[in-house]
Amino acid sequence: MTPYDVKRELKALYAPKNTAWALVDVPEQAFLAVDGAGDPNTAPAYARAVEALYAVAYTLKFAGKRDGRDFVVGPLEGLWWAADASVFTARAKDSWQWTMLVVLPDWITPEAVEDAKRAATAKKGLPGIADLRRLVLHEGPAAQALHIGSYDDEGPLLAQLHDEWLAEHDLTFGGAHHEVYLSDPRRTAPAKRRTVLRQPVRPIPRVVSATGAAAPPPPPA
Repeated sequence: MTPYDVKRELKALYAPKNTAWALVDVPEQAFLAVDGAGDPNTAPAYARAVEALYAVAYTLKFAGKRDGRDFVVGPLEGLWWAADASVFTARAKDSWQWTMLVVLPDWITPEAVEDAKRAATAKKGLPGIADLRRLVLHEGPAAQALHIGSYDDEGPLLAQLHDEWLAEHDLTFGGAHHEVYLSDPRRTAPAKRRTVLRQPVRPIPRVVSATGAAAPPPPPA
């Protein structure tokens, strides 16, 4: 039996080719998830989170393979947010909040995740495993682009989204910024790294006039 591979099954989301912003529709997905904050290059919590995610993800994979339902462990993903979105274009990483993710096939239940956490803890004893949870997301409409290059070079593409593209399409933020890391940074030079940048969106609310016609929203106070 061919293992389930999210990059094959959801090519538009995990193997996009467009390097300019385009709209996609993201279906409901389940993930292993762990929360944290701070610079991913220096925060000890980030390294613990990633190590724990993969320990449990591979425990789930091997358990599934024994039961005849194998899958390819997906790439690392992350949700990123802050009170001020400009910290992302400015790369002010100490102010970032994050939830790191690994996607799960839909047959993996919350009970299976808890079993895998116990098994991985018994085998590896990683402290970060206790903080993992199963998270279901349904992002729906989202702006998405493939960025090729260093993570620190994402700023101009994100600024274009924030300052131009969203307004041009009458859209605004509809959820946390989402990234999918298609390249292993341990084996891929910064200039060649491929990262999916995804921003859930929603229509800008419109004010309805007394005549019933749609009118632009009032300017901020």
